[in-house]
Amino acid sequence: MATCPPYPTHPGGGAPVRGGLRHPHWWQRTWVRYGALCTLLALSGLVILALVRQQTGTEGFLVGLGLAVLPVPLLVAAFRWLDRVEPGPWHHLVFSFAWGACAAALIAIVANSFATRWIATATADPSGADTLGATVIAPVVEESAKAAAVLLVFLFRRRDFTGILDGVVIAGVTATGFAFTENILYLGTAFGTDQLTGDRGIASVTAATFFVRIVMSPFAHPLFTVLTGLGFGVSALAAQRQRVRRLLFPLSGLLLAMGLHALWNGSSTLGEYGFFAVYATFMVPTFAVLTWLVIWTRQRELRTVREELPAYAVTGWLTPAEPFALGSMRARRLARQYARRYAGREAARAVAQYEAYATSLAFLRHRGRRGRAGADFVVREGELLRELWSRRDAARPALDHAARATAPVVPATVPPWPVHGGYGHPVPYPAYNPYRS
Repeated sequence: MATCPPYPTHPGGGAPVRGGLRHPHWWQRTWVRYGALCTLLALSGLVILALVRQQTGTEGFLVGLGLAVLPVPLLVAAFRWLDRVEPGPWHHLVFSFAWGACAAALIAIVANSFATRWIATATADPSGADTLGATVIAPVVEESAKAAAVLLVFLFRRRDFTGILDGVVIAGVTATGFAFTENILYLGTAFGTDQLTGDRGIASVTAATFFVRIVMSPFAHPLFTVLTGLGFGVSALAAQRQRVRRLLFPLSGLLLAMGLHALWNGSSTLGEYGFFAVYATFMVPTFAVLTWLVIWTRQRELRTVREELPAYAVTGWLTPAEPFALGSMRARRLARQYARRYAGREAARAVAQYEAYATSLAFLRHRGRRGRAGADFVVREGELLRELWSRRDAARPALDHAARATAPVVPATVPPWPVHGGYGHPVPYPAYNPYRS
């Protein structure tokens, strides 16, 4: 069995922290924290379910649920696609969606209702209170409640929150969950109104609500909260000593999210065509700019992988072909398909994990070169390298194949055939199965 190569020269970061281990108190244990969080989200879900059902009725709730769920798979799939370069843990997405659909929605309903009633009582102007609540109170409360999920992941899962796309994905999935619950309420209420008035078909309130919220603007809430996620993502890229920048960018993103949300909610007060004017002038251009920004960031991250990983190929941790293959989404996909074809799903899963760990390693080294790595740089680098080494037998033949299949010109340093186990004799391709002993 081949031994691990020596560690490369580290571009930055500190030495591992030494000292005795301290046993955490019972309330600091991981299972206690997870249990408390799950309990909180479950209770919030039950309460929000009861509130929405109370306002819409059982039949309205079921209709609203069936219609509100339609855009959810598309939005989640879009954010998962953005996260494919360095996939985050799946439980982060589950937490984000649950927080948006349960906790944030509950906070918004309770706080908005309380504030609107208080303003109506204080001013004796219910109509003005509703307008003020929609254009001022709701954006502040809702965006703050959704931003709490991004803040929690940023603070307590900092190792997995390393850049702009992490903030965008967490924020977007949180807002998708929030919009899901809100759409159930709006669509269910609209259906109840149609039941009273007898309206049916295109002329119904349900059809109009569905068109505005599901067809025209399913991205509205994700668009607002993504601005907050961008702020946290930029903050994650800042060095530890840049405390003002680390605080200023999240606050700026949150304020922008509140401002755009207020403008969107207030569009109905701008006249007959106010909604369409705001939609065409602000929402669509902002959506286009943010889409371009996150796709550009995705390509930039792939370029970082291609630039940082060759240092590990020099020391023997990676083969010369791997940095190129790992820096191309097409090559990554071909590698997983190749592994699945010759060795089954377990090998394909190992290749996918290898790709994720290698990407994390590249980003860690990139932060180290820029002086942004934490004190655990050496420890974290060693962990990632060991994870790669344990999966090399499954990943290297697949990645070498993908590099040859996608490179316009095969570099002279790339082995012409897959090498079994990384250091064996060359084997012919494609007649020989590199996964077969």
